[in-house]
Amino acid sequence: MTRPVAAPTALFRLYRGAATLLSPLAYSVVSRKLRRHDVSPRRMHERLGNASERRPTGRLIWFHAASVGESLSVLTLIRHMGDHLTDAEFLITSGTATSAALIARRLPPRTRHQFVPLDAPGPVSRFYDHWRPDAGIFVESELWPVILSEGHARGVPLALLNARLSEKSARGWQKVPATARFILDRFALLLTQNAEIADRLLSIGADPARVEVGSNLKATSAPLPVDHDTLQHLHRDLGGRPVWVASSTHPGEEQVVLAAHEQLLKSHPDLCLLLVPRHPERGDEVAALVREVGLRMARRTAQETITANIQVYMADTLGETGTWYALSPLVFLGGSLLPIGGHNPYEVAQAGAAVMTGPHYANFAETYAPLIEMGGAVEVSDAAELAAGMNRWLDDPQALNEARAAAAGFVAQQQDKLAGLVSTLCTALGLAPRA
Repeated sequence: MTRPVAAPTALFRLYRGAATLLSPLAYSVVSRKLRRHDVSPRRMHERLGNASERRPTGRLIWFHAASVGESLSVLTLIRHMGDHLTDAEFLITSGTATSAALIARRLPPRTRHQFVPLDAPGPVSRFYDHWRPDAGIFVESELWPVILSEGHARGVPLALLNARLSEKSARGWQKVPATARFILDRFALLLTQNAEIADRLLSIGADPARVEVGSNLKATSAPLPVDHDTLQHLHRDLGGRPVWVASSTHPGEEQVVLAAHEQLLKSHPDLCLLLVPRHPERGDEVAALVREVGLRMARRTAQETITANIQVYMADTLGETGTWYALSPLVFLGGSLLPIGGHNPYEVAQAGAAVMTGPHYANFAETYAPLIEMGGAVEVSDAAELAAGMNRWLDDPQALNEARAAAAGFVAQQQDKLAGLVSTLCTALGLAPRA
């Protein structure tokens, strides 16, 4: 049975007041970032709650996701929910120009994008006044107190989907338990990625009646898009040379990857490394590392061609990862050699590739454990192990094919959960199909 909903706290009221005072400064900061990406003033004003599109008639279901990965992970869910709720329209909000650009290319039917309003009373009120959502679904860890409290006050049922909460964040919330409980009580449903995160939410005051353990939303996402013209050109430039991918690498990881590649070149002298930094703006920094070790490199942003003597091709762009995974079935996924938390292995497996990871994948622990057990992923800890693992896949096509098949089989198991997820959300949010 659901307990009584917690009341606003003094800390929340202080936050709300500070947000009001600081919103002009916050808008100055975020608008400057958007302007650097050539976002129009009209669209920048969405951060102030001023909509750039009309509200459609009928039911409107609102999804909010902060990052590029979170935003893209909900698009498949929106499509399936649209099939279930044929009268519904959808709104997806995010905060960055990059996410907006990528979402715009893949919008499902009956869906539009807006930038999320600043978490301050004025922008939030204007947003709700215009869009009047019938339900709101927040993805992963987006806990904006003013947005959540205003939606709850207006009677908008809210859900937190694919909930994530690190151990560090949980310790922080435990210091303000009344405020944590107040914020979490704005949600009708808290659907977590795994049991460990559910326990953390309960430890900071979540209502047990509202917490459910689900699966990782990214397991149900559609495969990343592939630019077949680019893929064809790369195949032509490589001329049949073997290639492996090191994707979503972070500072401190490229050195390990390059050391592994140097070892691999001893047994496979024509091997090419496709290096994909997690943040493309680090391109110059990563290029300097490649030059330091004396490897010959071409860069995607410089439109340089992979000639016969190129040993490293740096893909320092956004939105092309699906093409890189389609190019090679041998993928090392970064964010895992250092305690960063790992990145989404589903995208690799969906592309038909096998996955290699470092030991630090806490953000996807519930994913990697069965994936490694099934043989679809291999864990390595240093350059020597990374080189040995890639060497085995290069030299033993049968072992590589078995790993790829295991990864694909794991993803297929997860896809079956999408219909159940739609049903769970619709029930919790009171979204019954209409004739």
